[in-house]
Amino acid sequence: MTKKYFGTDGIRGTINSKHINGDMFFKFGLASGTYFRSQKKIKQTAIIAKDTRLSGYTLEPALVSGLASAGMHVYTFGPMPTNGLAMLTKTMKANMGIMITASHNPHNDNGLKLFGPDGMKLSDKIEKKIEKLIDKKISKNLSSPEKLGRVKRLESGTKEYLKILKKNFPKEFNLRGLRIVIDCANGAGYKAGPELLRSLGAKVITIGVNPNGTNINKNCGSTYPNKIKIAVKKYKAHLGISLDGDADRIIMSDEVGNIIDGDQIIAAIATRWKNKKMLKGGVIGTLMSNYGLEKFFETNKIRFIRANVGDRYVKEQMQKNNFNLGGEQSGHIILGKFATTGDGLLVALEVLFAIRKGKKASSFFNKFKKTPQILENILVKDKSIINKPDVKKSIKKAKKLMNGNGRILVRASGTESKIRVMGESENKKLLEKCLNIILAKIK
Repeated sequence: MTKKYFGTDGIRGTINSKHINGDMFFKFGLASGTYFRSQKKIKQTAIIAKDTRLSGYTLEPALVSGLASAGMHVYTFGPMPTNGLAMLTKTMKANMGIMITASHNPHNDNGLKLFGPDGMKLSDKIEKKIEKLIDKKISKNLSSPEKLGRVKRLESGTKEYLKILKKNFPKEFNLRGLRIVIDCANGAGYKAGPELLRSLGAKVITIGVNPNGTNINKNCGSTYPNKIKIAVKKYKAHLGISLDGDADRIIMSDEVGNIIDGDQIIAAIATRWKNKKMLKGGVIGTLMSNYGLEKFFETNKIRFIRANVGDRYVKEQMQKNNFNLGGEQSGHIILGKFATTGDGLLVALEVLFAIRKGKKASSFFNKFKKTPQILENILVKDKSIINKPDVKKSIKKAKKLMNGNGRILVRASGTESKIRVMGESENKKLLEKCLNIILAKIK
């Protein structure tokens, strides 16, 4: 289903570009507000949170104006993790939640993620309906003066979110005696992350908690996990936690400085949940999940299904198969028992709960040996290059040369102007040769 504005995870792009500007965000607000208002024909509620990008100050007022113009009452929360917004959409019985963020992208990008009243990301079908409304004449969707929405700022968002997180664990659960490094990527979790860990009694070493509008994800956060690795060793910490710009991803470090990606975190949680009889059905991964993870689950008799890339597609497959665990190598992990979307802090709590009685992080993680994987992210002007005959031919040639000795995946990023070329094989020379055939046609 081809979409005009929405990608694999909302709408995203460079600030003040074609789609990411005040004019378009007014239209996004008006269109999404009109769609949800049409479900009940009465005034409804939208809630908005954001990450720490400077551009949020230009986009949020435009979005609010569009929503209020559609007759939606609007509450704004300021910086807060994406899953906090999703959780509050549900608990406040709001009709929609909108997160203004470009996740792990640099500060010059921004975008939005939309959630329905159930705290779930919107389906392709609903996104298509909203896209049709975006392209309609503005005057057709504007409310009459007496039906305009009201707008209010709430300061309680982070506090309420942390309450919900802690309710998922026993009252006596605490982190006293644990030293934890947390890198908040100068993003949406910069307040919530340290506050959560300290409230449970941990000694916290912080990185990336001084956002200035342009330093979000800059040499910090889940895309630069070496920061926590170094800090864990320096401060002799028990665990390192690295979030991305909107705190829905997590990459970790054990106490000896091993970087733990999403696949290793999923393997560890799945093993624990299976042993505790908490695992429901099996695990959903994605096309990018390491083949070593698949083999690990096969050996341990845990069902494993691959979904398209994007935590929304992971969640859809979790619902379809009635599974309660899924996620991505990048650190988007959905604990279906507790959440509707990825949540770095929730995953961190689940890991900390598992090691609370003195178990070392290194013995909790590292469940399987990764199949060697190479991932190349190629910046392109036009992502449709992936459909060119010579590129298609090179992919076919590379796969034939691989001849069952590994796996190759070529896909356009749903969130950036990049083509992602990934390969896995125990034969590294063959893998490099195959990938170079493809890269020569794209670069």
